Amino acid sequence: MWRRIRSLIVKEFLTLWKDRKSRFVLVVPPIIQLLLFANAATFEVREVDVGIWQEDRAALATELLQRFEGAGNTFRVVRRYDNPRAVEDDIAAQRVKAVLHVGQDFSADLLAGRPARLQLLLDGRRSNAALIVQNYAAQIVERFNRERALSASRGASVNVETRAWFNPNYDSRWFILPGLTVLLTMVATLLITALSVARERELGTFDQLLVTPLRPLEILVGKTVPALVIGFVEANVIAAVTVLAFGVPFAGQVALFWVGIVLFVLAAIGVGLVISSLARTQQQAILGVFLLMSPATVLSGFTTPIANMPDWCQALTRANPLRYMMELSRGVFLQDLGWSLAWPQLWPMIVIAAVTLSYATWLFGRKLA
Repeated sequence: MWRRIRSLIVKEFLTLWKDRKSRFVLVVPPIIQLLLFANAATFEVREVDVGIWQEDRAALATELLQRFEGAGNTFRVVRRYDNPRAVEDDIAAQRVKAVLHVGQDFSADLLAGRPARLQLLLDGRRSNAALIVQNYAAQIVERFNRERALSASRGASVNVETRAWFNPNYDSRWFILPGLTVLLTMVATLLITALSVARERELGTFDQLLVTPLRPLEILVGKTVPALVIGFVEANVIAAVTVLAFGVPFAGQVALFWVGIVLFVLAAIGVGLVISSLARTQQQAILGVFLLMSPATVLSGFTTPIANMPDWCQALTRANPLRYMMELSRGVFLQDLGWSLAWPQLWPMIVIAAVTLSYATWLFGRKLA
């Protein structure tokens, strides 16, 4: 009995190793995913882009702000302001993650022995990152207060007044659920499209489809429309549950959300059809979806900020439709995102959808030839 079992075990190992695709799946994807996850999946917040709105030009205010500028690994001053409208525009467009505001009476209050106020404006759409930035700022101010207490005759201190825009209570569900809406929509869309051609090939009906008068483009449209309808409806159902059941606000325009979902689902359909065209069985198609979704999720900014990833990881995210719809969804849910601010997320999804759907059409045409 043991000899037979040993022979079967040896046979299974040899079968797995001799199959080139199985060997590839066992060796290459785990290594690639390890490299991606180790570099991209980080909860550290470094080199935060901040802006400074300094109304008080006296020495004490300048000294405090220079401490933020000198924290090169933590903060990076990229903007300076002289009016609140520019502050609002930059935070809304995510050009800065935080703004330090020093009022006109800052130095006068300290010199008079009164507590001075440093206002910290945060982008609350990423609640975890906002809390970390708030903690960094508090540490710098605490060190400033401690050193000044040792040298100054009066013990007045600086108080940090924090205001988080778009998510004032740092509710993590406001950050997670709009992204989860997009993530679940992509999983469902990829599975539907990735299994479509693979299922027909496994059942033997794909060859019959190829000998019909249908052209490659017509086959593509026939495969795309059902998945588009299902993905669109599912995204709206999940969004409705997110708003009604969990109390996440929907501050933006419904039309913009619909346009984004249509473009995103088309891009996901294109990717799914490419997987389905290359897979010979449904099992291979499901495995392809799994291998794609793991790095796509990490590189989407769903849990960790893209800005904190290495440059080569950030370059990879540009080919990921999940990244763009993730930003668009959070912008539509948590702020009144306008079309001009949404365009940088819309046009990449148009390009990705055009490329993937064109490639899927070419694959269908090659099989007809």
